[in-house]
Amino acid sequence: MAEYDSTAGGDPQEELAARLRLLQELSKRGVRALARDAGLSSSSLSRYLSGRTVAPWPAVIALCRLVQRDPRPLRPLWERAANPLPAPPRTSRQVQPPSPPAGAPRPPRNDLPRDVPDFTGREAQLAAVLDGVTGSRVIAVDGMAGVGKTCLAVHAAHRLAADYPDAQLYLDLHGFTEGRPPLDPDRALRTLLAALDVPSEKVPQEGGVEELSACWRSELAHRRAVLVLDNAADADQVRPLLPGAGPSVALITSRNRLLGLDEVPPVSLDVLTGQESAELLARASGETDGAAGRLARDPESTAEVLRLCGHLPLALRLAAARLRHRPGWTVGILVERMAEGPSEFDTAFAMSVRQLDRAKARLFRLLGLLPGSSFDEHVAAALADVPLRDARAMLEDLLDAHLVQQPAAGRYRLHDLVHQHARRATTEQDSPAERDRAVIRVLDYYVHAAAAADAAMPFPSLNREASVDRPAAQLPYFTDKIEALIWFGTEYLNLLAAFEAAESAGADRHMCELPRFMRTYFARRCGTTMLNGLFERSLAAAQRLGEPLQLAEAHSDLGFARYNAGRMAEASAAYEAAGLLTARATDVRAEAELAMRRGYLSWDAGYVEEPLALFRLAGKLYADAGCPMGTAHATAYEAWALLQLGHREEAIQLARTALEFPHPDGAWPPALPALITLGVALACEDPDEAADHLRRALASSREDGHKHNEAWCLNCLGVALRRMGRYEEALANHERAFALLDELFEDHWKIHFLNAYGETCRLAGLPDRAMDLHHQALDLAPKLGHRHAEALAHEGIAAILDGADPTAAAEHRAAGRAVLPESVPGA
Repeated sequence: MAEYDSTAGGDPQEELAARLRLLQELSKRGVRALARDAGLSSSSLSRYLSGRTVAPWPAVIALCRLVQRDPRPLRPLWERAANPLPAPPRTSRQVQPPSPPAGAPRPPRNDLPRDVPDFTGREAQLAAVLDGVTGSRVIAVDGMAGVGKTCLAVHAAHRLAADYPDAQLYLDLHGFTEGRPPLDPDRALRTLLAALDVPSEKVPQEGGVEELSACWRSELAHRRAVLVLDNAADADQVRPLLPGAGPSVALITSRNRLLGLDEVPPVSLDVLTGQESAELLARASGETDGAAGRLARDPESTAEVLRLCGHLPLALRLAAARLRHRPGWTVGILVERMAEGPSEFDTAFAMSVRQLDRAKARLFRLLGLLPGSSFDEHVAAALADVPLRDARAMLEDLLDAHLVQQPAAGRYRLHDLVHQHARRATTEQDSPAERDRAVIRVLDYYVHAAAAADAAMPFPSLNREASVDRPAAQLPYFTDKIEALIWFGTEYLNLLAAFEAAESAGADRHMCELPRFMRTYFARRCGTTMLNGLFERSLAAAQRLGEPLQLAEAHSDLGFARYNAGRMAEASAAYEAAGLLTARATDVRAEAELAMRRGYLSWDAGYVEEPLALFRLAGKLYADAGCPMGTAHATAYEAWALLQLGHREEAIQLARTALEFPHPDGAWPPALPALITLGVALACEDPDEAADHLRRALASSREDGHKHNEAWCLNCLGVALRRMGRYEEALANHERAFALLDELFEDHWKIHFLNAYGETCRLAGLPDRAMDLHHQALDLAPKLGHRHAEALAHEGIAAILDGADPTAAAEHRAAGRAVLPESVPGA
């Protein structure tokens, strides 16, 4: 629910009624049903919705809870409606329709492929699936390749969709896709959670598959969803993906019987009967006009087509498509073409491919080399090295020939059997050099596309351009970071598959650059574990390349990933290695970025002069590199560090300087630490300006989708409010910050906020809570190498003990001084 301006004009009673009508629309209920579910009378609800009566606040809460919206933003509007000010007589005016509340839920997700119009036979099996989900809620459909497992599951899912309106999801697990491993449960669960629009902060980033599976089951527990898990390799792959308590159902397909799922009833498919095969061939080819049709006129050839297709629905549909689009063919010609191939599958596929011109046939073969599970026209253009328009036209023709599927607008995929045929065909017909060049072109594309998306989410440093060869095809265009985030989310699995393909192909430069351009996205949507793994392998690739700059940046990137994971000693070692190489590479931008990163680490390690010097050095280097936003960022962090050391006036001056730096993207917010520094520094002197700076910082973090920064802003808002003497509000903001960190499943980040929270508790008259928070910091800080936080924890405990136990307080102060480096004069 969007926040509402409590000072906005207009009739608040009418506006409130308009908001309640929007809630009714979101609920998809009539007045009587809505009243019943909200515990209201229908006559009262009618008056509230029409604006004749102001709804009581508990009624507003009840309506919001029904559609899972936060009622708090409506409170100012409700108060104005419930307590109207005297107003002059109103003239007639046109009432503007209310805008929909910000954050209104999207329509339910529906990933199901199109239901085939010629679904034939399978009455008993379909009944078994539909009846089975009523009892067990999970059904496994097994059978040989091409027998129609997916077709049956999708058809059943479409039949069930009305009873499961919250989501209809489809996921290909690639259990039998030649050339790529099955989709592991971790990636599968993240894909499914993303499909339900589960906020990233609710998705566990640490702990493995069990935590992800628990999160998935929890999300399904309050939804009525139908899930198709296609092409499962075995029971272990699919077990974590199954729904738990709740009404949702799952349909699994696999070429193997999933004997490990004892509780899941199986529905096994055999080939179609002769009559069903003939009916499907007739319907799919459009030959339904009885004796006048080609099939009826040549029953022997028709029987041979059924034999060559092995009575398999997939092969029958491919053969029928050829016959439908070749009105001049006889069924005998179709048999001749099919008989030339080595098997039922390859015969049908090869027959379809032979109807293509050379360019389309080449594209089809090369599609078998793609590392990902789905692709768009940009990828196809890069693969075949053709213009985007040509790739789009060829894909449409392949779609018409049933050689390519289109699960969603603008997205394409190959059926497993088609993929296998394409892969075999390119191995037989294209030289190893041509295949290698095609794979490299795709990897080039993904590197450059990721670089373009990363550039649309600007980071306060000078982004390096990709150094791999630029693909000939057109790259996607991203107007803003929202489009870039959507692209990264869509291509997430393909980017990881491209990284794996680069490793298999020995494409070390691509292995170095792909993770670098994905790190900004990962900081917003993924945890630190994945990023650490990618950068470890990226460093190995850079070591094989042996180029000082690539190797320096790989060490620096791995160090930053280690730092964000709380692995301080490893981060320090990586930065040390990067520093030696950066000096040899003589790259100013790389030096500046490394100086900033070493400054963060040095500050957390308890040093004072060293991080200040590093931030100042970084600012100078960024200026030399022509990156004003980088200079602003370094200046802002210098201001923040000075504020922590008590140099308030100098910190304020530097922070204001940082905000004055220009930036080419007018929509990009100013340096976040500068806003926070001013907000905390001015809290006592100018509370209004301080609050304004902190609100801007918080809004910027939320708009950017960066949850760690949002938690930082909330914590600092708590510090500022504490300095203003507004303890209850301060505590509420600290609590919000910690709730965010709990949702991120990255407890090591709490070390940055525990002592500030503890100090607020002490001044708010909560010494026991304050003592607990400082002791948590004392326990966590040594494990992470945060000596500065450890010293602050001792000082916080000493402040609590001053009145009750001066001796113990002195001991803690001495311990705090002892943990700091010698260059620091005191705690």
